[in-house]
Amino acid sequence: MEGKAYAITRSDAEWRRILTPEQYDIMRSHGTEAPGSCALLLEKRPGRFSCAGCGQPLFESKGKFESGTGWPSFNDPIEGAVDAVETSIDRTFGMVRTEVHCANCGSHLGHVFDDGPPPTHLRYCINGIAMNFVPD
Repeated sequence: MEGKAYAITRSDAEWRRILTPEQYDIMRSHGTEAPGSCALLLEKRPGRFSCAGCGQPLFESKGKFESGTGWPSFNDPIEGAVDAVETSIDRTFGMVRTEVHCANCGSHLGHVFDDGPPPTHLRYCINGIAMNFVPD
């Protein structure tokens, strides 16, 4: 998010140095990976998904579900870390969506929709390349 001070801040040159070109496009330029293109879509082991930009824990595998969209989907951010992600309004491409970004570094992660399964009925649709997975 423009103008907000985050706990982790880096210059554009630093982001380009630590992220791959594809990660930079998604996380810093609000891009989207091709559906079905990330290995984390198929990740089913117990563990945690964290921000590829700063390491902030974001989601747990127990909250991951198959949404059929081609992107890793979760029904809630990591338990006990309500502030792991933040949201903002995204009005690009002639749509109004809720963007999800890392609360620690501001990196774009994906979007959240209200068509998920119980109990939250939320679907955090996250670019897999924006995350790292650490198995338990």
